[in-house]
Amino acid sequence: MSNDPKTLFRSALLASALLPTALALGGCGDDGNSSGPGTSEGTSEGESTNGESSDPSAGSSGSAQTTDASGTEGGSETGSTGQPGTTDQPNTTEDPSTTTGDPSTTSTTDDPTTGDPTTTGEDVMPVRFIAMGDAGEGNDGQYQVANTLEMMCPEIGCDFVLYLGDNFYDEGVDAVDDSQFTTKFEEPYADLSMPFYISLGNHDYGLIANNWGKSDYQIDYSDFSDKWTMPAVWYDFERENAHFFALDTSRIFWGYQWDEQLEWLEQGTANSQATWKLAFGHHPYISNGAHGNAGNYEGLGFPIPIISGEDVKDFMDEGICGDVDVYLCGHDHNRQWLEPVCGTEFIVSGTGAKNTDLEHHDDQPTFFEDDTKNGFLWVEIDGDTLTGRFYDEDGNMEYERVLTK
Repeated sequence: MSNDPKTLFRSALLASALLPTALALGGCGDDGNSSGPGTSEGTSEGESTNGESSDPSAGSSGSAQTTDASGTEGGSETGSTGQPGTTDQPNTTEDPSTTTGDPSTTSTTDDPTTGDPTTTGEDVMPVRFIAMGDAGEGNDGQYQVANTLEMMCPEIGCDFVLYLGDNFYDEGVDAVDDSQFTTKFEEPYADLSMPFYISLGNHDYGLIANNWGKSDYQIDYSDFSDKWTMPAVWYDFERENAHFFALDTSRIFWGYQWDEQLEWLEQGTANSQATWKLAFGHHPYISNGAHGNAGNYEGLGFPIPIISGEDVKDFMDEGICGDVDVYLCGHDHNRQWLEPVCGTEFIVSGTGAKNTDLEHHDDQPTFFEDDTKNGFLWVEIDGDTLTGRFYDEDGNMEYERVLTK
């Protein structure tokens, strides 16, 4: 654990006074089984429900055309950051548990899996990928989603997976040869050959979710797996005309290396020439799930240090809103395509192995939401058009939304 005074203070505070409350309020460690069908205000089979969006961060009207499956058009703006200053590499020497040098950040304009340079100009091929999180159970639900992907990907096209954290329940892995890499990743996805781009969730960092040294094992495992791809705890990569930014939202949640990660993201998005910019991580900015909106996590209605997620909200306000087109996350074990706020589309896809009820602490307007089944998001980026579809665990397409630049 870090010797940083801020982190030590927060650890003591959480452990002594707030941990029981946090665990009781659903620290993403539940059994994942819905007791009932829950509330689902979104509609299935390609229909959508529109509502008035209350923008928690003063959003703006947009210029990109958006169309959901019902044909409704709207707007979504992609903004830009100011000219970034000089960015130093994040300093991890203060973390005595980190053993791989500087695992915090890497930036590449090539595909880190194939080394192929990003295609530019007229010859831009479609990019197709899966986004799903909270899958690290090794249970029947994980296998069912994996089997559906195995059957569907040859037909719909799947170039890679964005893996949205909580990769190993309940406390992450303890070594690069931990058997959970086999039982909760290699075996469930044995018949899928595409790369998985990994982000880390709170459960990947141990009981209190701030044992930063545990990230080393998941980074190092990239050298032992044909599909596990994680060069650092935060990193970016490009495919064709799309630029992807993987975040470590657990560090953001604790305020650990917050400034370093924000500088890296702001510089990356400002310098990117990609048509589409997407970020992915574990914690949501807005959500109708049990965890809910950043700044009001757990729906308490009043701020509690750390637990409320104020640092996550502030980070997203500064680094995500208007500067990336789409942010994808898990943490809440349901599927939601929320109405855009602050110039960005927000999507929750946390049903890679289990599902939990929607709770609507802040009653965030959505185009689609479901808490009754596992499933995944499929995305195609083809030139100026991005198409996203939610599928359930049996491969039924339940919602589609199209964004056009």
